[in-house]
Amino acid sequence: MDRNFQRALALVLESEGGWSDKKADPGGATMKGVTLANFRRYVKADASKADLARITDDQLATVYRRFYWDAFAGSELPDGIDYVVFDFAVNSGPGRAARYLQAALGVAEDGRIGPATLAAARAKPAGVVIDTLCDARLAFLQRLPTWPTFGKGWSARVASVRAKALLLSAQPKAPFQPSARPPAPATGKPAAGASGDKGISSAAPPAPPSPGKAAAVFALIALALGSAAAWIAHLPCNLLEAFCQ
Repeated sequence: MDRNFQRALALVLESEGGWSDKKADPGGATMKGVTLANFRRYVKADASKADLARITDDQLATVYRRFYWDAFAGSELPDGIDYVVFDFAVNSGPGRAARYLQAALGVAEDGRIGPATLAAARAKPAGVVIDTLCDARLAFLQRLPTWPTFGKGWSARVASVRAKALLLSAQPKAPFQPSARPPAPATGKPAAGASGDKGISSAAPPAPPSPGKAAAVFALIALALGSAAAWIAHLPCNLLEAFCQ
């Protein structure tokens, strides 16, 4: 899956709701935003309204991805902008959503999202693009003859999409996690930067003396103590030679 497709689809479905088959709706019978025409085009050519009403999650994702998301290169747009264009496309058609995005970016309005459009989308602040596109979308909806019937719901939807898209665009990216510090080389020298944060040396502690060296050290100490004891024992003789003949 694309990085944001599932997230954007979940948000769109919050606005689309379930089954709808109103005569005033030019889209006709729809289930979770999928029209019968698109269901027949991407899932089942001879599908009935009953088939559409039982649409599965996988079928739903197939239609939304192929007819909407891929049509405007959703995976290539910045966070927040991808969702606001996606919802516009679902509500009013992918071609119109693409052209309105290009108008907001100030590039050629040919309805084809290519390198120039993507570069412009990445160059402008996402919040500015989102606000401009939502304003233009609302103005378009207000010009439709069905505005008196659906205007209240459309207005609330655009306001909700604007708020959510701005939040998505403002979310911080995950910080870079450096790889683990490599172990010290076999030479015995500490690796560069391997010391702790509190100034603790990373050098290995001195090795304890071997048993042979320890024995020699204790022997020298004993000999020195013995010599000192003997000298102290003969101290009167050393001081008073007459009494030690």
